[in-house]
Amino acid sequence: MLLPLSLLAALPAASVWAAPMCSLVPSKSAGALAASATATGGASTGSTPTTSGNSSSIGDDIVAYTWYAGWHGTEFPPDKLSWSKYTAVTYAFATTTNDVNTVSLEDSDEQLLPTFVDLAHQNNVKAILTIGGWTGSQYFSSAVATEANRTAFVKTVLNLVSKYDLDGLDFDWEYPNKQGMGCNLISDDDSQNFLSFLQALRADPAGQNLTLSAATGITPYNGPDGTPLSDVSAFAAVLDYVAIMNYDVWGSWSTSVGPNAPLNDTCTSAADQQGSAVSAVAAWTAAGFPANQLVLGVASYGHSFKVDNSAALVSGSTLTAYPAFDAAQQPLGDSWDAVAQPGPDQCGVQSAGGPSGIFDFWGLIEGGFLTANGTVADGIDYRFDACSQTPYVYNPTSGVMVSYDDAESFAAKGRFINEAGLRGFAMWEAAGDSNDILLDAISNAIGIEEVDC
Repeated sequence: MLLPLSLLAALPAASVWAAPMCSLVPSKSAGALAASATATGGASTGSTPTTSGNSSSIGDDIVAYTWYAGWHGTEFPPDKLSWSKYTAVTYAFATTTNDVNTVSLEDSDEQLLPTFVDLAHQNNVKAILTIGGWTGSQYFSSAVATEANRTAFVKTVLNLVSKYDLDGLDFDWEYPNKQGMGCNLISDDDSQNFLSFLQALRADPAGQNLTLSAATGITPYNGPDGTPLSDVSAFAAVLDYVAIMNYDVWGSWSTSVGPNAPLNDTCTSAADQQGSAVSAVAAWTAAGFPANQLVLGVASYGHSFKVDNSAALVSGSTLTAYPAFDAAQQPLGDSWDAVAQPGPDQCGVQSAGGPSGIFDFWGLIEGGFLTANGTVADGIDYRFDACSQTPYVYNPTSGVMVSYDDAESFAAKGRFINEAGLRGFAMWEAAGDSNDILLDAISNAIGIEEVDC
């Protein structure tokens, strides 16, 4: 299928890599649905209401995006990626350092990055590099704190683009003027300084045609007073899109077992409203960021909890909503999980160590919670929460409960993307899926069609 001339005219100018890129587009019916939702101010259906205000219909192309974790390169080499199902793949992570002239790929297999980029380009997919992450955002604040530092940091990141033949950069700062890992440098002026940096990067001739994106929290960036900014529209002028990381909303740090990646939380009790896709999109659009530049972050993993049978089950067979769990007995996750040793963490704070409890989607199959096709296995209790539109599984023998996403919840998120007029989806991470069960579910729900080069 060839792109129509009208669509070709709308495509951005060639970036550093000049070969043509393939596009994935929503089906005509999906585009019409989004346009209808926009025209009517958004229609609410059951537990998945859509947004209004700044919502826009889906454009001629859509963002189908995933992060590729370089540290999983041995278990999941880049040639295992389903390249034809993505418009862009971003390599995670380059991390900030205390030297504004340097970022580090030490923990993400720098030697694998050229192979990743080559494969992306062979498949006509944009090759992006993500800078930051939970443990990689420590020095973002100082890197953009002054005009001199911003100028140097622009040069630093553009040198990466040139060295690795990248098509774009993704900035995962966790978080401007908000503590993340625990020892990040932060400043009241972080958000304004970040904007000034992005403006300088976009103004540089080498940055004008790059794909620039940001991975963000479920609320807009914090202003000088430590609360979310009421106007982030200036970021939309320099970023192609923002990926809202709508996951890790509940986890081992919570007081009860809740949804890892809730689609909606406005339909639950006030005490259980910790954030969701619905509330996140509402917050970002209310702050002036266009819906058609928002990408919904989705999770191919879940969090596990140790839950006693008496707390997990009602009448012996029905899973309880938001049960209490034993934080002192964090279960081991899948075979990629590791037991951290006690000792000082990156911030120098003494940690008790232990496992993360993360189960990738394939890990739930490996662990006997799910069958090979992603449905619940025999002997496992299952509940699909109508409000958050997410599932839970529970092994009554081991007492392990997992809050995760399955094909049904991914499809619900795909429908929401259409209804809200969002730009697309971004999955953390590519290697977490199993036989593209999740990827196909969200793509099919959106109605994505491939356009050949």
